[in-house]
Formats: sequence, C-alpha cells, structure tokens
Amino acid sequence: MKTDSRMSRVLHALIHMKHAEGPLTSEALGEMLCTNAVVVRRLFSGLRDIGYVTSEKGHGGGWVLAEPLENITLLDVYRAVGEPSLFSHLVSEDHPECLVEQAVNAHLSATLLEAEAVLLKKFEKVTIAMLAGEVETSALRSKSSRVGNK
Repeated sequence: MKTDSRMSRVLHALIHMKHAEGPLTSEALGEMLCTNAVVVRRLFSGLRDIGYVTSEKGHGGGWVLAEPLENITLLDVYRAVGEPSLFSHLVSEDHPECLVEQAVNAHLSATLLEAEAVLLKKFEKVTIAMLAGEVETSALRSKSSRVGNK
C-alpha cells in the first residue's frame, strides 16, 4: 500500500509559508516538497476553498496564508486534503465466507474506527501554530548547542 503524504506535505508548506517574505509560487513549493507544481496547486485547492490560503497569478504572485496558523488545526488540513486514510487496510477480504476472517475483520474494523475517532479528536486540538512553535524551539535548542560547543 502506497503511503499518502498529502497532509504532511501541506503542513510542511504552511509552516514555511509563515516565515516567507512574500508569496510562494507553486514551483517554489513544489521544489521544497519534492513534487510537481501541479500537485501543489491540487494540494492547496482545498485550503483555498475554505479560506486558509489565497493565490495570485502572474509576476509576483503565488500562495500566501489568509489565516494565522493559530486558526488552522490538523483536522482542518486533514479535511482540506480530502480526508486520506489514517491507517493501512488491515482487513482481509480473501475469503469473505470464512467465519474466522469475518470475526477478525469485525474486530479490526471496530478497533480502527475507535482509533480514528481518538485521532481526529486530537487533530482538532492541535493548531499549525503549535507545530511551528515546536520547530522554532528545536531550532533554538540546536543553535544554542552549537554555540555552546565552540
């Protein structure tokens, strides 16, 4: 099963956008995320639709934040990128008539639904600003440890 990294990529870009001195083009974001500009536009379309980013065409244009990162949660981003699967597909459908497979699948499906509900509750409480703050704290720690080792 292929890993879906849409959410991670968008979070990465949003945090960089906070520190950008102006609009970031789809090409610049694509280079940062190791993907194509078309993919960036597709990724950001959901965020644009709900008003978290805006884009301007032409010279000097690009993507900018329309909302502070404090107003955007992980849940918002998850929904904006199309609610990708949170877990790999754990159930088997090789022998649907098998009573053992049915019992295993029922338990796994119920457990995954419970886990998803817990995860989405957590997503609702975490803002992108919180993630950006963790990045800044890590950068400061890294900088002070380099200075202290000289």
